[in-house]
Amino acid sequence: MKKSRISNMVLIAVLLLTLAAMVGCAPAGGGSSSLLPLLILVALFFGTMYFFTIRPMRRREKKHDDMVVELEKGDIVITAGGMYGQVERIGDDTVILKVESGAMVKVTKGGILSIQPK
Repeated sequence: MKKSRISNMVLIAVLLLTLAAMVGCAPAGGGSSSLLPLLILVALFFGTMYFFTIRPMRRREKKHDDMVVELEKGDIVITAGGMYGQVERIGDDTVILKVESGAMVKVTKGGILSIQPK
Protein backbone atom coordinates (compact mmCIF):
# COMPACT_ATOMS: atom_id res chain seq x y z
CA MET A 1 0.00 0.00 0.00
CA LYS A 2 2.81 2.39 0.84
CA LYS A 3 4.59 1.66 -2.42
CA SER A 4 1.49 2.28 -4.53
CA ARG A 5 0.82 5.58 -2.72
CA ILE A 6 4.38 6.74 -3.40
CA SER A 7 4.20 5.69 -7.05
CA ASN A 8 0.88 7.55 -7.42
CA MET A 9 2.43 10.68 -5.93
CA VAL A 10 5.43 10.41 -8.26
CA LEU A 11 3.08 10.02 -11.24
CA ILE A 12 1.08 13.08 -10.18
CA ALA A 13 4.28 15.08 -9.68
CA VAL A 14 5.58 14.13 -13.13
CA LEU A 15 2.25 15.04 -14.74
CA LEU A 16 2.10 18.39 -12.97
CA LEU A 17 5.69 19.23 -13.82
CA THR A 18 5.09 18.26 -17.45
CA LEU A 19 2.02 20.48 -17.59
CA ALA A 20 3.96 23.29 -15.94
CA ALA A 21 6.74 22.97 -18.50
CA MET A 22 4.23 22.96 -21.36
CA VAL A 23 2.41 26.01 -20.01
CA GLY A 24 5.67 27.84 -19.25
CA CYS A 25 7.00 27.30 -22.78
CA ALA A 26 3.84 28.34 -24.61
CA PRO A 27 3.32 32.04 -25.20
CA ALA A 28 0.18 33.39 -23.53
CA GLY A 29 -1.06 35.68 -26.24
CA GLY A 30 0.93 38.52 -27.71
CA GLY A 31 4.17 36.55 -27.57
CA SER A 32 4.84 37.08 -23.86
CA SER A 33 4.68 34.22 -21.38
CA SER A 34 2.77 34.46 -18.11
CA LEU A 35 3.87 32.98 -14.81
CA LEU A 36 0.32 32.70 -13.45
CA PRO A 37 -0.44 29.24 -14.89
CA LEU A 38 2.91 27.97 -13.65
CA LEU A 39 2.25 29.33 -10.15
CA ILE A 40 -1.19 27.72 -10.15
CA LEU A 41 0.30 24.35 -11.10
CA VAL A 42 2.99 24.63 -8.43
CA ALA A 43 0.32 25.48 -5.84
CA LEU A 44 -1.71 22.47 -7.00
CA PHE A 45 1.38 20.29 -6.69
CA PHE A 46 2.06 21.39 -3.11
CA GLY A 47 -1.62 21.09 -2.22
CA THR A 48 -1.66 17.53 -3.56
CA MET A 49 1.49 16.67 -1.63
CA TYR A 50 -0.07 18.09 1.54
CA PHE A 51 -3.22 15.99 1.22
CA PHE A 52 -1.37 12.79 0.31
CA THR A 53 1.58 12.95 2.72
CA ILE A 54 1.53 15.57 5.46
CA ARG A 55 -2.13 15.36 6.46
CA PRO A 56 -2.25 11.55 6.89
CA MET A 57 1.07 11.64 8.78
CA ARG A 58 -0.29 14.23 11.23
CA ARG A 59 -3.46 12.18 11.67
CA ARG A 60 -1.39 9.07 12.56
CA GLU A 61 0.76 11.09 14.98
CA LYS A 62 -2.33 12.48 16.72
CA LYS A 63 -3.86 9.01 16.96
CA HIS A 64 -0.61 7.68 18.50
CA ASP A 65 -0.41 10.59 20.96
CA ASP A 66 -4.02 9.98 22.04
CA MET A 67 -3.27 6.27 22.50
CA VAL A 68 -0.22 7.01 24.67
CA VAL A 69 -2.22 9.45 26.82
CA GLU A 70 -4.85 6.73 27.43
CA LEU A 71 -2.27 4.21 28.72
CA GLU A 72 -3.17 2.73 32.09
CA LYS A 73 -1.49 0.34 34.48
CA GLY A 74 -2.30 -3.23 33.46
CA ASP A 75 -2.65 -2.54 29.71
CA ILE A 76 -0.96 -5.04 27.40
CA VAL A 77 1.08 -3.20 24.76
CA ILE A 78 3.33 -3.98 21.80
CA THR A 79 6.58 -2.03 21.45
CA ALA A 80 8.31 -0.96 18.25
CA GLY A 81 10.74 -3.84 18.78
CA GLY A 82 7.85 -6.33 18.71
CA MET A 83 7.93 -7.03 22.44
CA TYR A 84 4.69 -7.62 24.35
CA GLY A 85 4.48 -6.29 27.89
CA GLN A 86 2.09 -5.25 30.63
CA VAL A 87 2.25 -1.64 31.81
CA GLU A 88 3.49 -1.45 35.42
CA ARG A 89 4.34 2.26 35.78
CA ILE A 90 3.92 5.32 33.61
CA GLY A 91 6.40 8.20 33.79
CA ASP A 92 6.60 11.50 31.93
CA ASP A 93 8.40 10.12 28.85
CA THR A 94 8.83 6.44 29.72
CA VAL A 95 6.80 3.36 30.58
CA ILE A 96 7.91 0.39 32.68
CA LEU A 97 6.70 -2.89 31.15
CA LYS A 98 6.61 -6.31 32.71
CA VAL A 99 7.35 -8.94 30.07
CA GLU A 100 6.38 -12.62 30.13
CA SER A 101 9.59 -13.75 31.82
CA GLY A 102 8.89 -11.35 34.70
CA ALA A 103 11.63 -8.90 33.75
CA MET A 104 10.92 -5.18 33.90
CA VAL A 105 11.73 -3.19 30.76
CA LYS A 106 11.84 0.59 30.46
CA VAL A 107 10.71 1.96 27.08
CA THR A 108 9.88 5.40 25.76
CA LYS A 109 6.25 6.27 25.14
CA GLY A 110 7.07 6.79 21.48
CA GLY A 111 8.21 3.17 21.28
CA ILE A 112 4.75 1.82 22.04
CA LEU A 113 2.92 0.88 18.87
CA SER A 114 -0.42 -0.36 20.10
CA ILE A 115 -2.55 -1.39 23.07
CA GLN A 116 -3.92 -4.91 22.89
CA PRO A 117 -7.60 -5.43 23.72
CA LYS A 118 -8.20 -7.03 27.09
